[in-house]
Amino acid sequence: MLDIADLMDGLRRSANVLSSFVSTIPEAQLDRRRGDGFWTIAEHISHLARVQPMMLDRLQRFSNEEHPEFIPYIPGDGEDEPETPERMEIESALTQFTDVRSRQLALLESADETTWQRQATHPEYDRYSLYIFVRHMLMHDYWHMYRMEELWLTKDSYLTHLE
Repeated sequence: MLDIADLMDGLRRSANVLSSFVSTIPEAQLDRRRGDGFWTIAEHISHLARVQPMMLDRLQRFSNEEHPEFIPYIPGDGEDEPETPERMEIESALTQFTDVRSRQLALLESADETTWQRQATHPEYDRYSLYIFVRHMLMHDYWHMYRMEELWLTKDSYLTHLE
C-alpha cells in the first residue's frame, strides 16, 4: 500500500484529464455508434458520471462498516437497467463527475490506515478492500477514457470488440 499517495493523485487528476480529453473530441463524434454492443463516447462519459455516487456510497460504507458486503454493479443487467447508459448532457456529466470525485477525495483523505486496510466481501472478487477499490476506481476512469479514444480514433479493422 505504498502507492496510496499515487492513487489519490491519480484520482485527483482524473476529472481534469477527462474534461480536457472530452473537449478535444468533435461534437459529431460523441453520439457515433461504432456497431452493435458498442457504447457511444457520450454514453461512456455519462456512465463515468453516473457511477460516481455509487462509488461514493461504497467509500462511505468502507468508512462506516467493519466488513461491508457489496453486490456487483453490471451496466445493462437487471430489469431497470438500460442496455446502454442513458445519455447525459456532456457538461452536466463532467460537472457531476468532478463534484462527486471531490467528495470522494475528501472522504479518502480522512481515512486512517485501518480503514484503508478494511476488507469487504464482493462476489466478483477473491479479495476486496478499500485499497483495492480505490485502485479499481482509478483504473475504471482510465479504462473508459481509453475506450472513448479508441472509439473516436481507431480504424474499424483495429477496433477492440468486447463480448
